[in-house]
Amino acid sequence: MAMSDITYNQVPHPGEFLKEEIEARGWLQRDLAFILGASEQAVNTILAGKRGISLDMAKALGQAFDVSAEFFVNLQKAYDLSKTPEPDPSIARRARLQDYYPVREMIKRGWIEDTDATMLEAQMAKFFEVDTLSDIPHLKYAAKKKDQEQTPPEQLVWLYRVRQITKSLDVENYSKKRLLAGIEELKALRGAPEETRHVPKILAKCGVRFVVVETLPKAKIDGVCFWINNNKSPVIGMSLRLDKIDNFWFVLRHEIEHVLQGHGKSKAVIDYELEGEKAGISNSVSEEERVANAAGAEFCSPKTEFESFYIRKNPYFSERDVLGFAAKLGVHPGLVVGQLHNKTQKHYLFRKHIAKVRQFVLSSAVVDGWGEIAPVYL
Repeated sequence: MAMSDITYNQVPHPGEFLKEEIEARGWLQRDLAFILGASEQAVNTILAGKRGISLDMAKALGQAFDVSAEFFVNLQKAYDLSKTPEPDPSIARRARLQDYYPVREMIKRGWIEDTDATMLEAQMAKFFEVDTLSDIPHLKYAAKKKDQEQTPPEQLVWLYRVRQITKSLDVENYSKKRLLAGIEELKALRGAPEETRHVPKILAKCGVRFVVVETLPKAKIDGVCFWINNNKSPVIGMSLRLDKIDNFWFVLRHEIEHVLQGHGKSKAVIDYELEGEKAGISNSVSEEERVANAAGAEFCSPKTEFESFYIRKNPYFSERDVLGFAAKLGVHPGLVVGQLHNKTQKHYLFRKHIAKVRQFVLSSAVVDGWGEIAPVYL
């Protein structure tokens, strides 16, 4: 008998198999006890189905019947499994969701509630703004789970959370003219970390919805640009993944450029790991990202002035040089240091001047994360 022939519907006790085998050999129960060197009572309780086959007994029976010990171990496992109650069917349903999306993290963040599988599935469908579970992205295309054209699940969840929050924001009608003027207002804030607290208000006056949502594990998102209300209302979402003044201003101006260019209307532009080569203007970067990257870099320190500074001082940059150049530009030294890091890839240079800004931005922005849950309900 092979294990492949065994099903868990009506699996007999291993003792039934032993009875058949000793009868086929013309043995008596006491003969088997003699062969095993065991008491007749021990053998009888197994044959009667009152006792299972231990690992020691499985080895002994294997010797007696000239088969592997694993055969008897598997017989006992099959029987034990047949007597074990079926697990809650919701386990498989929850596993399917968790296999594609960070459901546990979503519950932890307060985006959905921890409840039974049916309600959990309903919440997930509502979270993704679809009618049924089968319409959820990635689940809908489960067979193409590794399709590189799809937005990674962690990023998609983050994006939809930003969407939920921004729908409830009250801002002015969007005006490209006002946003261009708003950029000039933002420039005046580059000198000190605490001035970043004014960013949400300036963007709101321009008709840009701005929210900060803490990134999810593995997502590594920096920012996003997309439009709502029939492509009339632009949205900028940021994660403040890197709590650094240079990264904040670069990413913000990067996303503003996406808005000015009308990017993200047909599909959200999600920017992640926006540093190093991905923050540059080489041919490895898409055209719309090159445009946004150039705007971000120019905002932190104008290209012409920075290149001149770099050529004159390279390779011997002093702290005095950096501070003087930053003062001349009217920006915080961290913005110049950030550009130096990107240019030289020497991230140890003047690191003490990379100031933190998260606490100031969070004080005035609509925030979801870091223990705070935005007032959005499914």
